[in-house]
Amino acid sequence: MSKIDLVLTAADRNKAEAPVLRRFRPGYGWLGLATVAVLLLIWIVASSLALVSPLFLPSPQAVFAAFADAVAGRLDGAPLADHVAMSLFRVVLAFLLAGLIGVPLGLAMGLHRAIRAVCDPVLEFYRPLPPLSYLPLVVIWFGIGETAKILLIFLACLAPVVLSARAGVRSASQDQINAARALGATPSQLLHRVILPAALPDILVGLRIGMGVGWTTLVAAEMVAASTGIGQMVLNASNFLRTDVVVMGIFVIGGFAALMEWGMRWLERKLVPWKGKI
Repeated sequence: MSKIDLVLTAADRNKAEAPVLRRFRPGYGWLGLATVAVLLLIWIVASSLALVSPLFLPSPQAVFAAFADAVAGRLDGAPLADHVAMSLFRVVLAFLLAGLIGVPLGLAMGLHRAIRAVCDPVLEFYRPLPPLSYLPLVVIWFGIGETAKILLIFLACLAPVVLSARAGVRSASQDQINAARALGATPSQLLHRVILPAALPDILVGLRIGMGVGWTTLVAAEMVAASTGIGQMVLNASNFLRTDVVVMGIFVIGGFAALMEWGMRWLERKLVPWKGKI
């Protein structure tokens, strides 16, 4: 067997063994679980020994009891499922609108200087503003219905999505664009087969950031005469110093936000499996 055959055989053997090695490689997921367990233990000890007043730090038992009351509808006259469903409706709808409008707008801003010159001042002006600063104006213009709530979350989600899509356009190198043009690619083919795949990792990161910002804006949006919603439930509980309900609402919001974040990470692994490998 020649030296080249030996090298090729060794390379094939390494490729075959690589998945096995990765399968048995120790991970670091246990560190996250250990961190959660330690924080939970500190919470239990602090509440059991009354190191902190229950007004400031309710016990896990009180939070669980509040969760049971919320599920049964004994807190705000509506079961927790109704609050969750309404909040998810507002966040998901606003997020989808931000993606449908923000991604094409960001791509257009990255491709055309005139569009970037028109849209960039407006985007950069409102992007640093906290949603609470223009909440009164949204209420005056659109009333206290669902439109104002969804619009507020939409505006919070839009900016990171647009900026990420605009930055993603630059991920396509000029050599790739010139090579596609030399092969006879039309502008539409250039966009769909070169620019969009190169920008997709940045777009997905922007969508993840936008989703997180949408959840942080949810409580502000549900301040506007909302009858149901997790944020509304938390605000009502804070008015009556029900810290156990506030903590329970925080856990519910964080849980659903984490599930959506994990879903976006799974989608990212499926759509851009090459990210970080080239």
